[in-house]
Amino acid sequence: MSKRIRILRLVSHYLCPYVQRAVITLVEKGLAHERTYINLADKPAWFSALSPLGKVPLLLVDEEVAVFESSVICEYLEETTPGPKLHPENALERARHRAWIEFASSVLGDIWGFETALNAATAQAKAGDLKAKFAQIERTLSVGPYFAGSAFSSVDAAFAPVFRYFDVFDEIADFGVFDDVPNVRNWRATLAERPSVREAVSADYPARLRMFLKSRDAHLYRVAARTVEVS
Repeated sequence: MSKRIRILRLVSHYLCPYVQRAVITLVEKGLAHERTYINLADKPAWFSALSPLGKVPLLLVDEEVAVFESSVICEYLEETTPGPKLHPENALERARHRAWIEFASSVLGDIWGFETALNAATAQAKAGDLKAKFAQIERTLSVGPYFAGSAFSSVDAAFAPVFRYFDVFDEIADFGVFDDVPNVRNWRATLAERPSVREAVSADYPARLRMFLKSRDAHLYRVAARTVEVS
């Protein structure tokens, strides 16, 4: 018999979307856990010793075993803990879901390029990439309210942090990335109301994201600053 898990501690960063995936999975499964936030610009020695890639999230199991990489953490929780299953039972559908989780990671890559763009031309190009990605998602969505219908899944956990960025971006300007994707808009709205999604970040997430944009001297920050000046 496997050892009973007594403590789950998730080493986190306040803005990391991959941390959010893990938190959403923990909450959906009703798993008690602790969160330890670190500064990735000044990583503590104990973290560097435990994380070969130097990235969050890192899951400490019983303070003994470190599991790294969000996809691995979520799969481990899916396979070993009670609570609702977040993957389909059918092997082919399960593979399809995993593929769309990887697609969510590619969208996050585009978001990084968009939020760190230093000029309007780059930001506009990245917004176009995002619009194209969301159009691809639009073509595959079911009737909803979630990715695969009525059941919340790991694909939903992967995309909720994607959409959360735009809660802040939309306050800066309308970049048009959701203009022609009504199913994606509905999905986004549904996920925003999910308790696990709300619990995945601290209350000051929007302010922290804005501070990040400022620290990068990003084009989005300068647009936001002009908006404040005009208003």
